[in-house]
Amino acid sequence: MPRTGREIQLAARPQGAPTPSDFRLAEVEVPDPGPDEVLIRNTWMSVDPYMRGRMNDVKSYVPPFQLGAPLDGGAVGEVVASRSGDVGEGDVVLHGLGWREWAVVPAGAVQKVDTGAAPAQAYLGVLGMPGMTAWVGLTDIAGLTDADGTVFVSGAAGAVGGMAGQIAKLRGHRVVGSAGSAEKVAHVTGELGFDAAFNYRDGPVAGQLAEAAPEGIDVYFDNVGGEHLEAAIGALRLRGRAALCGAISQYNATEPAPGPRNLMQAVGKRLTLRGFIVSDHGARTGDFVAEVAPWLAAGRIHHRETVVDGLDHAPDAFIGLLRGENTGKMLVRLG
Repeated sequence: MPRTGREIQLAARPQGAPTPSDFRLAEVEVPDPGPDEVLIRNTWMSVDPYMRGRMNDVKSYVPPFQLGAPLDGGAVGEVVASRSGDVGEGDVVLHGLGWREWAVVPAGAVQKVDTGAAPAQAYLGVLGMPGMTAWVGLTDIAGLTDADGTVFVSGAAGAVGGMAGQIAKLRGHRVVGSAGSAEKVAHVTGELGFDAAFNYRDGPVAGQLAEAAPEGIDVYFDNVGGEHLEAAIGALRLRGRAALCGAISQYNATEPAPGPRNLMQAVGKRLTLRGFIVSDHGARTGDFVAEVAPWLAAGRIHHRETVVDGLDHAPDAFIGLLRGENTGKMLVRLG
């Protein structure tokens, strides 16, 4: 068993966009697992937009990262030592102590994954938190029904947005997406099968959305916030619903961003704008897997991965994610 391993620590709280100097690569002692614990050699880790908020020392739905301590997040790896009767050596598991090469984790906090059904890293993406977020946002938060017509998804080339659009499409809806480059638009309308998409950098979002959905939209899945949310409020039809998943356009802001200028339309249109955190919906995991896993096995769900190699490049992957350099899920391969 290893005696030391590397981890990424938070060296400074970012002011605006994170920079490499906000992170530190450290070598630390790796303890042996205690009773009912397992030692995991991480093979893949996830970087996700929500992690930016945890770098600020503010009260939120999840505690902030601590200075001088390792960051954490989704990871998968192989159990190399176990003091648990439920999780054995050689098991591949999903857990929450990423940003490090080795992790000692309580056995009750890991989930065994079936690498025969899908590659290990898929449980950080299409079959993991991003996929579950997309599914819960549409089904439980937006209340998508057969009567709905058009669904608009912002950040459609990302891990969550791409899944949300495909789920809505497979359920029989017309789907419009936004993305940040011509290449991503082509990916969204091609491989992912959206009915229409536009590059939000080409002009005002409201005008491009009106062209893509001239009769309006029934459901909006929001990953971006800001101008996108304002445009969606304007396009939503009577009793439309918005699932507010994230607002990546504002994560690096140093001053509070103004709210949508047309929020009063929510009153006249009787709109529902509802925020959510996927970790509140763990009881729905079985239903999510029951619907999505067969689509994935049949090749009806498509997902791309943007892979960065090496723990020392994990900060670069995270910074690139916030810049929109990924298509699909951004992952770091550790070994």
